[in-house]
Amino acid sequence: MSAPAANAIPLTIHMDERDNVAIVANDGGLPAGTVLASGLVLRERVPQGHKVALADVAAGQPVRRYNVAIGTALRDIPAGSWVHERLLALPAARGLSGLPMATVRPEPLPPLEGYRFEGYRNADGTVGTRNILAITTTVQCVAGVVGFAVERIKAELLPRYPHVDDVVALEHGYGCGVAIDAPDAIVPIRTLRNISLNPNFGGEVMVVSLGCEKLQPERLLPPGTIAVRDERGEAGALDVVCLQDEAHVGFMSMIESIMAQALPHLARLDARRRETCPASDLVVGVQCGGSDAFSGVTANPAVGFATDLLVRAGATVLFSEVTEVRDAIDQLTARAADGDVARAMIREMAWYDAYLARGGADRSANTTPGNKKGGLSNIVEKAMGSIVKSGTAPIAGVLPPGERVRCKGLVYAATPASDFICGTLQLAAGMNLHVFTTGRGTPYGLAEVPVIKVATRSELARRWHDLMDLNAGTIADGSATIPDVGWELFRLMLEVASGRRKTWAEHWKLHNALVLFNPAPVT
Repeated sequence: MSAPAANAIPLTIHMDERDNVAIVANDGGLPAGTVLASGLVLRERVPQGHKVALADVAAGQPVRRYNVAIGTALRDIPAGSWVHERLLALPAARGLSGLPMATVRPEPLPPLEGYRFEGYRNADGTVGTRNILAITTTVQCVAGVVGFAVERIKAELLPRYPHVDDVVALEHGYGCGVAIDAPDAIVPIRTLRNISLNPNFGGEVMVVSLGCEKLQPERLLPPGTIAVRDERGEAGALDVVCLQDEAHVGFMSMIESIMAQALPHLARLDARRRETCPASDLVVGVQCGGSDAFSGVTANPAVGFATDLLVRAGATVLFSEVTEVRDAIDQLTARAADGDVARAMIREMAWYDAYLARGGADRSANTTPGNKKGGLSNIVEKAMGSIVKSGTAPIAGVLPPGERVRCKGLVYAATPASDFICGTLQLAAGMNLHVFTTGRGTPYGLAEVPVIKVATRSELARRWHDLMDLNAGTIADGSATIPDVGWELFRLMLEVASGRRKTWAEHWKLHNALVLFNPAPVT
């Protein structure tokens, strides 16, 4: 990070007039002796994104940001001091009883009409933003073979089918060596099943199995799950290549079988064309990773503004990450559309609390060294900045991990906070476009869906100019407003969804692995 310019005007950001801290916005931070606009003098250097005490805070008193007590002072903190995680005690988690239930009743926002994108209409009514052949795998054992086959398909077959965007292997670490009949095993199984049915795959389902694994193809995709078609487009059996079949003699025969099975799927996908679709056909997953103190100031509020635009347009928006909303549960249950939605959200929080407890962990384990270096002291502060991605709309539904979304509007899709597990579960929910904010920087991407990355800081956007798709740091700089960037993001989503613009992750083919959330025992 660059050093602050000698003549730079000191910039701090104060989230609420009742806060007793502000964050330093200047690139490189501010040195000791800097005089802020209020006349306050910094007692020590404060790095960019980190907090400065605006008033004396006595030991045991709350430190407030977003008008929320993000911690209590472990010792006296004089005004002008750098306030970091080592000075704060983490508050106890909010209890899950006595919460406000569907008490917030905002005035309905006017419908947003006339916004469209060019997408691929599927037989089940969903719409893809890309036209991809996905090859589902039942077990990690086949990953190497399928990966080899996919490279051959891309090199030798894909050029014949110019309207097919890509071929991807749905590789994962599940399928065998697991307690597949345990109650929680339904989570990874339905996750993989629903990923196979993602709108970007056009209803074309092709499976590669080893043969002896616990997760058999018929268990993964039971009869009736999909409308299976044969090479003539007529009803047929599930399309499975089983590597242990006696017909396979040697490695190359396996590869040739997979390539031959791919041909009819490629042909049907290649016959598809984009058509004009309303913005209401978008299913947008929003997520943050490598977060910093600017996440809740710039990028996430801009995403929240765009979320409200999408909801007004009739689209579906998925927000997630249990540990990164847990400390704001009272705000979220209050925004629930009704009591059933509020109770469903509480059930997901309680389930995850119990899951962490079984592993001997709690929510404090969430924050990373990078989060702290970026100015986030603990999970409470991180959560307050995370939830603003959800905008202001009522929460219309709650989705347990691995299930497919069935309603429009703002939906809470319960997932762990891990970038890769969250992205995987949002794919299973039916996401056809992904928005990902970052302050520290991450090259995160998914092969299955376009990922728009939004930088929280201008310095990151400049330095990672060919990885970040949008710079929300202009909000902190004062050169743009939250609505400015929110509208820019909304329009960018329509361009990316239409295939008129590729994201940087698509350009560089930056694709992270799918990670199935498996709370069941491993045997």
